Amino acid sequence: MKENRRFLPFVLTVALVVIDQISKALVMKYIPLNTIYKRFFGDFLYICHVRNTGAAFSLGAGSSVFLRVLVFVVLPAALMAFMCYLIASKKSPLSNAQKWFVAGIAGGGIGTLIDRIFRFNEGVVDFISVKFYGIFGLERWPTFNISDSCVVVFVILFAISVIFSRDKEKKI
Repeated sequence: MKENRRFLPFVLTVALVVIDQISKALVMKYIPLNTIYKRFFGDFLYICHVRNTGAAFSLGAGSSVFLRVLVFVVLPAALMAFMCYLIASKKSPLSNAQKWFVAGIAGGGIGTLIDRIFRFNEGVVDFISVKFYGIFGLERWPTFNISDSCVVVFVILFAISVIFSRDKEKKI
């Protein structure tokens, strides 16, 4: 029974992919492209429908097809495979908590990877837009989605866990 527990974090990965893809399907079905569906808290939060053929902040959106496939599909797929290996490996250097954090990162990454493969020409579906009050010269933060949020949140949690595990090692 304990042997199968090492695969348990994949439940999180699958759940995040499913939630991400359902949310994107709903956005595509009910919100016309390039429109704002609903505003919350004044103009702080928009639910809208935009597409991004690049990476974060639309970087690389105008790149060649070869470069987009290599950088936005092949390399991330290899990284997702490596993360899944780290989670499932009997000799993983990760703590149990870190395996869950990596599973969350993988869930977000796979959600985006699905868009990049199956919506290659249309782009990744983004729908959350937040006011950024001119910080870094941005009136609004670039529009994002659930998979983007998962990657950011779980990378932060993973980094915190690494920092605290190093502090424990120094005290020993």
